[in-house]
Amino acid sequence: MNPSTAFGRVFVDELIRCGVREAVLAPGSRSAPLAMAMFGRAAGDSDGQPGLRLHLRTDERSAAFLGLGLAKASRRPVVVGCTSGTAAAHFHAAVIEADEAGVPLIVLTADRPPELRGTGASQTIDQLKLYGAAVRWFCEAGVPEERAGMVRYWRSLACRAWAVASGAAGGLPGPVHVNIPFRDPLLPGSEDAGGLAAGRAPAAGDAAGPGGWPEPLDGRPDGAPWTSCGPAPAAEAPLPVDWAERGVVVCGGGDYDPAPLLGLAEAAGWPVLAEPPSNARRGPNALSAYDYLLDSPAFLAAHRPDIIVSAGRPGLSRGLLAFLRGAPGPVPARHVVLAQGPGRWADPARTATEVAAAVRLSGPAPGRGRDTPWLAAWRRADAAARRAADAVLDAEEPVTEPGLARDLAAALPDGALLWAGSSLPVRDLDQHMSPRAGLRVMCNRGTNGIDGLVSSATGAALAHQADGGGPAFALIGDLAFLHDHAGLVLGPAEPRPDLCFVVVNNDGGGIFSTLEQAAFPGSFERLFGTPHGADLALLTRAAGLEHTLLGKASALEDALRGTGLRVVEVRTGRTAGAELRSRLRDACAAAAAGA
Repeated sequence: MNPSTAFGRVFVDELIRCGVREAVLAPGSRSAPLAMAMFGRAAGDSDGQPGLRLHLRTDERSAAFLGLGLAKASRRPVVVGCTSGTAAAHFHAAVIEADEAGVPLIVLTADRPPELRGTGASQTIDQLKLYGAAVRWFCEAGVPEERAGMVRYWRSLACRAWAVASGAAGGLPGPVHVNIPFRDPLLPGSEDAGGLAAGRAPAAGDAAGPGGWPEPLDGRPDGAPWTSCGPAPAAEAPLPVDWAERGVVVCGGGDYDPAPLLGLAEAAGWPVLAEPPSNARRGPNALSAYDYLLDSPAFLAAHRPDIIVSAGRPGLSRGLLAFLRGAPGPVPARHVVLAQGPGRWADPARTATEVAAAVRLSGPAPGRGRDTPWLAAWRRADAAARRAADAVLDAEEPVTEPGLARDLAAALPDGALLWAGSSLPVRDLDQHMSPRAGLRVMCNRGTNGIDGLVSSATGAALAHQADGGGPAFALIGDLAFLHDHAGLVLGPAEPRPDLCFVVVNNDGGGIFSTLEQAAFPGSFERLFGTPHGADLALLTRAAGLEHTLLGKASALEDALRGTGLRVVEVRTGRTAGAELRSRLRDACAAAAAGA
């Protein structure tokens, strides 16, 4: 067995032992040792060891974001791998998103050996620390060699990559990068091909020539990983907060358990302002129109909290950020931020007074329960704003973007996944989604980009359904759809989720029509509106998928029916959308002020 083949088989086997179950590859020659090893384990091992579910994508950016979605939904490290050169550069955007959002990725980039670097050799760039500070850990694995000590190095290397990516090493989960320079030969010889085709894990009998490999290739007995990480350190003691304070719980997007915060809010009688990707918009204290309340200076002046407890990464609306800053009015006496992990917490308003792992209510319970006057005032205003918003939306004849977000979130069955686009779609959900349990909302809000959303949603749907979840839906804009339409093109052997893309087509960048740039009509349309004129139906059918055009709101549920990958297009207008959003804000602010 040649060294490159031995590395591929040993390293992939060890990653599987650690817990990797999903791998995404973009095709290429230099990565052949990894690709062949993963292919051999895609159906599981002949000795009963677990295997991989393998995904192939011809576009490296699509591959990386597919892996991101798989890892985000499964909460387990996912391998993404590619050949050398600019292929690795196309992973960078997904690596940055994974870093910011704390998503565990194990990025494997094949490389040319040192003697070919800097010589003008084909597909050779400087891949050392290619992703800079965006990875938790980088390792140049070194050229695989046929000598004693290599197997334990390769296996321990795989275990460290898993531990750091997953957070088991004590840090926040995130991406790691292992760069692997392979020398020829890259493919197994005839004596090795049978074991690869059968999916057999490395064993002591594997040979590298007449003399055999200088040491056993097999791992620990019974499929155990070479190196196991112990349990995470015990959490810090919860920070006490006073029952008597008038508080607000803010749940920003992120992967954390919101149940303790919801319990805190119910016990203390505090309102919950939960962005949809937090999956905390449920229960009796969660509000649905809080963004409109925060837009009302009169309401805010009369409802200044003593304390804010925030978790995740808030920031979908300017109103919420202004609220965290204390505008209008003074900054609250306390702003307790719950840390996302060691050394990481979100404080975009720079008003945090304390950072804690958890909080608890202190002092004797005054028996206020759920129905405090403080909470009741927020609920009344929220209900008034909700009624005002619904009245405006229900008076609209054609499908509107805010109305679509409201109705889609309400129509989906329990157990469904809803992937939201990072621009207007998630903001429309934030303003109009009613509290409900049973719906899982996800979004790429690490860097808030529109890139890779088709692939990310596909990966999330695959992982969600592999874990027994229900159907998946994605609400995204036309520019995001066009930006990643390569993610729709799947080969006949590729796993396909039950996923319906609901694409809002306003022929350009709709969010800019709601921002200050719209005040410059001479330059606006070309620089920010960016009309494209693309026929989304033709693009959808080119990928072999079903396309439905939704013409009226009452037909939404019928349009959503079906299985497999499919696209529902909703055509709207940017100017009309901006005017509608302005009317919604005016109506809701007036209703909140009068509640």
